[in-house]
Amino acid sequence: MGKKGGFLTAVTLSPEVVDPDDIEMLQDLIIAAANEALKKMEEEQEGMMNSVAGGLGSTLGGFGF
Repeated sequence: MGKKGGFLTAVTLSPEVVDPDDIEMLQDLIIAAANEALKKMEEEQEGMMNSVAGGLGSTLGGFGF
């Protein structure tokens, strides 16, 4: 399994666990599903960080941070 820049780039399946004629399609589907999950996770993290950081301006007063 490969991962680059926070995205899954490769997956290898053993031919004995799937139909040998459909391995490439299944690998592509797994990569697409994993990347979608990673994207959603990053969006959630960004939203959480923005909600936390959004309140810092008023908490720090006029310090200009």
